[in-house]
Amino acid sequence: MSSGDYVYDETTGEWLSPEEAAAKADAGAPAGGGVEVRDSVGNILADGDSVTLINDLAVKGAGQTLKRGTVIKSIRLTGDDQEIDCRHPGIKGLVLRAEFVRKS
Repeated sequence: MSSGDYVYDETTGEWLSPEEAAAKADAGAPAGGGVEVRDSVGNILADGDSVTLINDLAVKGAGQTLKRGTVIKSIRLTGDDQEIDCRHPGIKGLVLRAEFVRKS
C-alpha cells in the first residue's frame, strides 16, 4: 500500500486506514451529523437560538464589556463544540465561548 491509502488522525497521532477513519468519524459524530454545542447548563444550542450572558465579558479589541444578562439573538454555530458566532451592535466578528452563555 502507498502512503496515500492511510489517513492521519490528528487527535491520536496515528495513521488509520480509510475504513477505520470512516468508522471512527461515524462513531464520534452526534445523531444530527454536526458538532453538538452545549451552553453552560447543558442545553443543546442550534443556529438561530438566542442566548443570555452569564458573566460580564471584556471584549478584546473592541474596548467594551458585555454585561451579564445581555441577550444575543440569532447565534450561528462555528463547527467548534465550544464556540458560537454572534452579532452585537458595535462589535464585528464576535465569537463567544459556549460556557459563558445560557439558552434563552
